[in-house]
Amino acid sequence: MGLFTMPSLGSDMESGTLAEWLVAPGDTVARGDAVAVVETQKGAIEIECFEAGTVQELKAQPGQVLPVGAPMAVIRAAGEAAPEPEAAPAPQPVAPAEPAPATVAAPPAPAKAGAVRASPAARLRAADLGVDLGGLTGSGPGGAIVLADVDASGGGATGKPASRLDEMRKAIAAAMTRAKRTIPHFYLSQTMDVQDAVDLLAARNAGVPPAERILLGAVLLRAAALAAQREESLNGHYSDGDFQPAAQVNPGIAVALRGGGLVAPALEDAPSMPLAETMAAMRDLVSRARAGRLTSSEMTRGTLTVSSLGGGGGGEVMAGVIFPPQVALIGIGAPQLRPWVAGGRVVPRRVVTVTVAADHRVSGGRQAARFLSEFESLVTQPEAL
Repeated sequence: MGLFTMPSLGSDMESGTLAEWLVAPGDTVARGDAVAVVETQKGAIEIECFEAGTVQELKAQPGQVLPVGAPMAVIRAAGEAAPEPEAAPAPQPVAPAEPAPATVAAPPAPAKAGAVRASPAARLRAADLGVDLGGLTGSGPGGAIVLADVDASGGGATGKPASRLDEMRKAIAAAMTRAKRTIPHFYLSQTMDVQDAVDLLAARNAGVPPAERILLGAVLLRAAALAAQREESLNGHYSDGDFQPAAQVNPGIAVALRGGGLVAPALEDAPSMPLAETMAAMRDLVSRARAGRLTSSEMTRGTLTVSSLGGGGGGEVMAGVIFPPQVALIGIGAPQLRPWVAGGRVVPRRVVTVTVAADHRVSGGRQAARFLSEFESLVTQPEAL
C-alpha cells in the first residue's frame, strides 16, 4: 500500500485545503492522473498521483486543512491484493424493539455544485461569495464556468475575494523576503536588439487569426530556455547546501492573475518545442492559470523562472527575486523603441533589456554574462529559432 500525502507546492506552502476529490475508492489511477483539487494561498491546484494503482481509501474530507505531508489517501499498487475485510463481530441478543414513532421524511438533499461544469477555483470563489453557479453562463472550455465568470457576476461586493488575494500577496511577500534574505543575489543586465524578431513575427502573423499568431514573448522564452540549456549553472535547484543541475530546462512562466496575485507554472522541456508549439503551450498555461486549473507538477517542476513585462509598454528593466530552490530568474523588460547603431548607422530599433538574477553560491558574473551573450545571439537570429 502507498500513502498519498499532501504535497508541497512551493517553498512558502505549509498547508493546503482539500477542495474536492476527483477519484473515489475503487478507482484505478495512473501516474500523472489528477486525483484531488487543493486550495492554497496561490489558488486552486489539481494534485497529481505519482504512482499507478487502485484507490483503497480516502483519508481526508473536502474542507479539511492539511499540513504538507499529511495523509490524504491510500493507494494499492498495481497487482497488490486488496486487504481481507475484518470479520464481523458475533451478533448479540437484542431485546425486542418498541415500535418507532412516525417520522417525517427529510427533504431531498440539494444538488451538488459539482453538477455544474465549473473550474475548482470558480467553485471556491462562488462558495465564498454565496453565488449560485447554476445561474451563471460559463465562458470556459465546453461552456465551463471559470473564475472570471464568477467575478463578473457581481458577487464581489462582499469583499471576500480581496481577502483571498491579500493572503496570496502575503504568501508571495513572505517567500520573497525569505529568498532575498537567504540567497546571495547578484544581477547582470544587457540591452539587446529584437527588431529582426519583431519584423519576422509581423511577416509571419500577417493574415493569421489571433489565436494562431506567435508573440515576441514566445521568442524570448525559447531563447531563455536554449541559453539556459547551454549555461547549466543557472538551471537547477540548490538545497541542503548543494546545487543539483536539472536534467532538462523547465522554465517557470510568471503569470499575473486577474485582480492581483502571481503564479509561475513551468513549461516542461521547453528547448524541445519549436516556436509555434512554445506559443501554444504558453497560451495554454496562462489560460489555465487564470482559470484555476493548474496541476501540482506544473507548480513544482520549474528549474528557473522567466518573468516578462510584455509588449504593452511599461518598465524597461526588471530585476526579480529568485524562487527557491531555483538559482536564477530571468527578468525581461518591455520592448522600447530606441536609437540604435545598426549597419554603421543610427536607426530606430526595438530593444529589450534582459536581467539575470542569479544565486552567487552557484554562479558568478562570468556565467551570467555567457547566458546573456547566448540569449542575444539567439534573439538577433530569430529565423534559427
